[in-house]
Amino acid sequence: MAIIITDECINCGACEAECPNTAIYEGGIEWTFAEGTKLNGQIKSKKNGHIDANQDQEPVSYDFYYIVTDKCTECMGFHEEPQCAAVCPVECCVPDEDNVETQNDLLTKKAFLHCE
Repeated sequence: MAIIITDECINCGACEAECPNTAIYEGGIEWTFAEGTKLNGQIKSKKNGHIDANQDQEPVSYDFYYIVTDKCTECMGFHEEPQCAAVCPVECCVPDEDNVETQNDLLTKKAFLHCE
């Protein structure tokens, strides 16, 4: 499953630099599928349908750091554990019970994001 950042986030930013998919953003910052990935041009996402990978997307949160579910692979294929959770000083990076994905789903998402 993807990881989420709870509202207990202290906005320290420790998690952002650790994400191999650039799926973590500061609150209020727009995001793109292309940033930190090899995606470019028209893509098909689960939630947004066909879109331009470089098109700005609305922030998930305006108050604290957030993780884009469509880009989160729980660091699968990169690390043994989600790095955001490993470095979070307040333990607010937790599994997202609303977005359960199998190991195969996460590896497929990684391959999609990095054009493997």
